[in-house]
Amino acid sequence: MLITEDFMVPAADAGAQLHVRNKRPADLTRFAPDNVILFVHGATGSPDSSFDLNLDGLSWMDWMAERGNDVYFVSVRGYGRSTRPREMDAPPLDNPPIVRTDTAARDVGAAADFVRRRRGIDKISLLGHSWGTTIMALYTTQHNAGVHRLALYAPGWLRTQGRSLTDAGGPLGAYRIVTADMIQKRRATGLPPGKQEELMPPHWFEAHLEAAFAADPWSATQNPRAFRAPNGVVLDSREYANAGKPRYNPADIRVPTLLILAEWDADTPLYMAQTLFPLLVNAPSKRMVVIGEGTHVVQNEKNRMQLFREVQLFFEEGRA
Repeated sequence: MLITEDFMVPAADAGAQLHVRNKRPADLTRFAPDNVILFVHGATGSPDSSFDLNLDGLSWMDWMAERGNDVYFVSVRGYGRSTRPREMDAPPLDNPPIVRTDTAARDVGAAADFVRRRRGIDKISLLGHSWGTTIMALYTTQHNAGVHRLALYAPGWLRTQGRSLTDAGGPLGAYRIVTADMIQKRRATGLPPGKQEELMPPHWFEAHLEAAFAADPWSATQNPRAFRAPNGVVLDSREYANAGKPRYNPADIRVPTLLILAEWDADTPLYMAQTLFPLLVNAPSKRMVVIGEGTHVVQNEKNRMQLFREVQLFFEEGRA
């Protein structure tokens, strides 16, 4: 049996609360750096629609917890149940982009400190998805002593082709509005006709949409339904990744590191991981894994078990 607990954790700066969820076996008594793991999400959806999305009776967090892990996710401010900055109550163009990567990294730090204190340990393991890989990598470069292992799923790096699929161009407001049609189009980018449905059955896609909408109560007031996502990450993409400027120095990562992605990822294409991998010169060990027939959200697709097993193997290898 699994235990699920939800917490609201104070952010490092006053006025923001962060939603942290924990899943673990009811009989788990051993909490150590090798089995306490914190996840952080990407640029658009909440972790409820990714890490803890129940698909045919099983979520990624469930699967990890069933294998003896004490698993957490954090929603950075502006996402999920965490505090929505006041700018998100105004029209988007009334304010500049909010929740940039440095702010998100501080939110991860507050959640990581909470988890370490709760379990009485000095290190935990980290996993980030998409933008979350930049958040977790930046945090690790600043706090290697508090990180046991680092898994970067769909890692972003310098962009040499086109622009981010989250960037529609034009002026950027505080946040963007995301509809079901936009998600459908983004998920189909680069895939042959009909392949998206083969990878992600329609009822799985609907479950993903429902979780994404439910994470933002504002969505219930919209027709068609939509949810909000902060634009700080899009501005960071323009000023850093698109401009050839690294957001962090990979050489400052000094913990074992995994890069993992799927072959048809159009959001963070394979060339990004291939460029980043040799720059991890001070990671005690490193590995890059490519999963066949999957996209940027392979955790919600037919080959998700390959992702789950490779990530679990990486964390298990860190056990004493």
